[in-house]
Amino acid sequence: MNDRPAEPRHLEFMREALALARANAAAGGRPFGAVLVRDGEVIARAANRILETGDPTAHAELLTIREAALALGLTRLDGCTIYASGHPCPMCLAAMHLCGVEAAYYAYSNEDGDAFGLSTAAVYAQMALPPAQQRLPLRRLLPDGEAGLYADWARRG
Repeated sequence: MNDRPAEPRHLEFMREALALARANAAAGGRPFGAVLVRDGEVIARAANRILETGDPTAHAELLTIREAALALGLTRLDGCTIYASGHPCPMCLAAMHLCGVEAAYYAYSNEDGDAFGLSTAAVYAQMALPPAQQRLPLRRLLPDGEAGLYADWARRG
């Protein structure tokens, strides 16, 4: 926690993410919401939809990224900021890195969520290990004779 007071606009966007999370929880969903902002304007907002859709990747942050990319017609979200009600999981944080999100803020930490089964700290710990030591095996499997996929793709560009 930092001791500097947050800028009013940051607090406004975070309050919106928290309101989305509370409304989603009240409706039977998971308590997560996110707001994506660019140049002080909300571009996208979403609540977690895992239970509603049966899609385990339907996290609020990923849904806001998808919605914003569609709204802006861009695959890069440089200059955008995400406000999330909870600490982003590794999947969401990786997506933020991959699409160029500039900053992310969260309200509730993994420690806050741990007692409720809402922490992803164990996943972060697994992913910090070298791939060969992680619980999920990741092994290269390149069939004989397979070559050139990336080079073929690059030539089409």
